[in-house]
Parts: sequence; C-alpha cells; structure tokens
Amino acid sequence: MSNADEPGTRVTNPGTSQAGSQRPRAANRTGTAKAAGKSRARQTGLSTAAVLGFSAALITFVLDQATKLYTLFVYDLPVREPVELGPFVNLIVVWNRGISYGLFQQNSDLGRWVLVAVSILASIGLGVWIRRTTAKLLAVSLGLIVGGALGNVIDRIWHGAVFDFIQFHVGSWSWYVFNVADAAIVAGVVGLLYDSFVLEGRRAR
Repeated sequence: MSNADEPGTRVTNPGTSQAGSQRPRAANRTGTAKAAGKSRARQTGLSTAAVLGFSAALITFVLDQATKLYTLFVYDLPVREPVELGPFVNLIVVWNRGISYGLFQQNSDLGRWVLVAVSILASIGLGVWIRRTTAKLLAVSLGLIVGGALGNVIDRIWHGAVFDFIQFHVGSWSWYVFNVADAAIVAGVVGLLYDSFVLEGRRAR
C-alpha cells in the first residue's frame, strides 16, 4: 500500500497551493504601496490641493504687486491718467482706504491698521484651511483670496491706502475701480460658493 492510502496523509493540488500563496503576496504588495504613499505624503507635508492653494496665493500676490509697481512707477499712471484701454475700460488712479471695491472706507490711522490686522488674521486662518483641505478647487479659491488680501495689505502698510487702477464704465457712469487683488478675491469667493453648493454635496455621496 502506498503512502497516499495511509490515514492522515493529504494530497494537495499544486495549482491550489500556488494560487493560495499568490494572494498573500498580492495583499502584501498592495499594503506596501499604500504605506509608501503615506510615507511620501508625510515627507512632503502637503497634499496636492494644498500645493495648488498656496501656489495660487503666491501667484496672485506677485501678479498684484507687479502690476501695481509697474503702473505706478514705470508706466507713471498718475501723470498719464486717464488712459482708455477700450470702450468700457480705463486706467485711472484711485486710492482706496476701505476694503475691496471701496467698501467700509477708513479715514483714520486706527481704521487703517485695524483693516491690516483683520486681513492678516483672516489670511492666516484661510492658510490653515488650505493646509487641511484635500479639495483642489476649494484650496485654489482660498489661495486666490489669501493672495489678494495680502496684496492689498502691502498697499495699506506702505501707502496708507490700496492702489486701484482698473475702471469699468459705461459712458460717463463708472461701475467700479479695482485691481488684480480685488479680482482674485471675487474669483475666490465665487469658487468657494460653487464648491459649497455643488461640489461639497458630490463629495459627500
């Protein structure tokens, strides 16, 4: 009688044994890849959304300050104004002592520094939000607001007021005068609203 007939001796299927051994290996590879991804995330310290958000803030800030410095000191708009760019757009010089689009005008130094402090604190809070979110549009929208707010803060610190120079008008009726920072803040608010009312619901599903 052969050993296969002896009690307690099992004959295994080689194919089954190989498949069974492959499954743990595949699971181990998946776990290793996930662990490596988490390790890379810890090394960089920022999610993709956060990188996009802070990049948007930096680009907005640089673009805002570059256009202001060029318009004031290179193009010399205070001497050339008004400059007609099109049927509805002019370049003029307006010093805004309020927030974006001339709201909440402040004529005292106290009001000026209160706006500076509030803008900086708000930017810090939004920066923390950017750091924590994984939603890309939300992060970029927050970055636009932060970059615009800090761009206008620099104006208030150095000039005592925000330099606005882009005028939208229809005939003799002037709609408003703004700058790159103001436009970025509005775009950021629109992005926040879209994310809150449309994308947030989709992410929750």
